[in-house]
Amino acid sequence: QVQLVESGGGLVQAGSSQRLSCEASGGTFSSYAMAWFRQSPGKEREFVAAIISSGGRTYTADSVKGRFIISRDNAKSTAYLQMNSLKPEDTGVYYCAAGSRGLSGIRSLYDYWGQGTQVTVSS
Repeated sequence: QVQLVESGGGLVQAGSSQRLSCEASGGTFSSYAMAWFRQSPGKEREFVAAIISSGGRTYTADSVKGRFIISRDNAKSTAYLQMNSLKPEDTGVYYCAAGSRGLSGIRSLYDYWGQGTQVTVSS
């Protein structure tokens, strides 16, 4: 069983940057693909970015491409989401997820989820 804990959320101004972290425990972190999803009030949880187990390939949603970067440090069992040029529409609860079925933006393919961290971008 893998446990995931997100951190790094908070209130920021539009145009600024923020980095989220997702620390894993209880499993072999380096064997899982990792992903970030987000959910805004009244909306479905949507895919943001994913990275394969080795870190050698990533997949990013069009809505954040060029602004958000996913990375991982397998030695620290931690995944990151670097968010740049933040916009008010980036506001939401950000969740990290771990899965063993490869790189994907499909929510149901991820087996383990964190509790989420709130990101609020003010205009």
